[in-house]
Amino acid sequence: MNTAVGIDVAKGKSVVAAMRPFGEVALPPREFLHTSEGLSALSEALRLIDGNTRVILEATGRYHEPVVMALRNAGIFVSVVNPKLIKDFGNNSLRKVKTDKADAVKIARYGLEYWEEMREYTETDTTRQQLKLFSRQYNLHMKTVVSLQNNLISLLDAVFPGINELFKSPVREDGHLKWVDFVCTFYHRDCVSGVSIAAFSERYQKWCKRKGYNYSTAKAAEIYAASREMVVTMPKNALTKALITAAAGQLIAATEMLATLKAEFIRLASSLPEYEVVRSMYGVGDITGAQLMAEIGDVRRFANRGALIAFAGVDPGVNESGKHSSQRVRTTKRGSPHLRKTLFQIVSTHLKRSPQDEPVYQFLDRKRAEGKPYLVYMTAAANKFLRIYHAKVRDHLNALEQMHSNT
Repeated sequence: MNTAVGIDVAKGKSVVAAMRPFGEVALPPREFLHTSEGLSALSEALRLIDGNTRVILEATGRYHEPVVMALRNAGIFVSVVNPKLIKDFGNNSLRKVKTDKADAVKIARYGLEYWEEMREYTETDTTRQQLKLFSRQYNLHMKTVVSLQNNLISLLDAVFPGINELFKSPVREDGHLKWVDFVCTFYHRDCVSGVSIAAFSERYQKWCKRKGYNYSTAKAAEIYAASREMVVTMPKNALTKALITAAAGQLIAATEMLATLKAEFIRLASSLPEYEVVRSMYGVGDITGAQLMAEIGDVRRFANRGALIAFAGVDPGVNESGKHSSQRVRTTKRGSPHLRKTLFQIVSTHLKRSPQDEPVYQFLDRKRAEGKPYLVYMTAAANKFLRIYHAKVRDHLNALEQMHSNT
C-alpha cells in the first residue's frame, strides 16, 4: 500500500499528514518541532506507517533542510518539489482554505497523484543546494562591491578625478584592484603633483614593488601628467585622507571576500559531474557556469526542455479566448529571476562576439534580421540556449549513470 506523507514546512516546525489512495488517512495532521527530539519523533512516526512510504515537501529556502537531513539519515524516501507545483495543484472545493493542516494534506494528495514521478533527494542534491546558496551570496557581495566602488569613485571625483580610469590592470586573484590600492597611498592629486616627477616615480616604483605590481616609467609619467591637469574641490588634509582611505579599505575588504567566495563557488561547482559540459558551452564562464548549475540544479528533474524553459520564465505567454488571439504576448517570467539574469549575460556574450558557427547566435541573428525588438530576440536566444543545455547535460548525466550501473 502506497502512503504519501505531506509536510508543510515553516520556521522551526512542520505539520505532517499521511494519505493513502481513495482518501484514506494514514496519519492525521500533527505538528513536529525542528529540534533533535522533534525530528526523531517525526522519523519514528513515519517508520511505524505500514507499506511503501514516500515523503513530499516543498523547497522553502533553508527551513526544509533540517527535516530532509533527519529523514534521509533515517532511511526514509524524501522528495523536495517546487512550491509552485503544489500551489497550482487542484482543490476539490469552492471554499478557500489556507491552514498548515490543509496544506500538509494537499501536499500528501499531490504525492499520491504524481507517485511515479517523485525524485528522491540525494547527496548530490545537497551539493547543489550549497551551490545555490553560494550563488546567492556571491550575487549579494557583488552588489556590495559595486556600491562601494561607485562610492569611492564619487569621493575621488573631488580629490583625484578620473584616477581609476588610468589603470587597466585586471582584478587579481586575491580581489585587489591596482587603482584602489593606489589611492590608499596616493589619496589626493597633490600627493602626486605636489612633488617632482622624479620623486613621484621613485616613490611609485617602491610602492609597486611593495604591493607586487609591475612598474612602468611610462605609466608613472602618465599619472603625473594627468594629475597636474586635474581640478579638485577638496584640500589635501587629514580629513580627506581619512575619508578616502576608509572608503578604499571597505572596498578592499569586500573584494577580498568576493574573491574568496568566487574560488569556493567554482570549486564546489567543479565537483558536480556536468561541470565540464556546461563550461564548454559557448559564452559560459567560470561564474556564469556555476550560476547556471546552481539555479537549474539536476536538469533531469525537468520532464522535458519545455519544463526547464518555463522554470526560467523565458517561454512565450499565450493569450487566447474565443476568436481573440493576441499576437504580442510577454514572456511568462514566472521562474527564477537569477537564472534569467545569468542567461541574459550569456546571450549578451553571443551578441557581442558574433560567433557565426554557434547555433544560439545564428538563431539570435535570424530573429534580429526579421525585425524583432531587442528583448524579443534576446529572450528567444535564451530559450534556444536552454534547449541545447537541457539536451547536452541530460545526455551526459544519463551516460554517466548508465556507466556506473554497468560497473
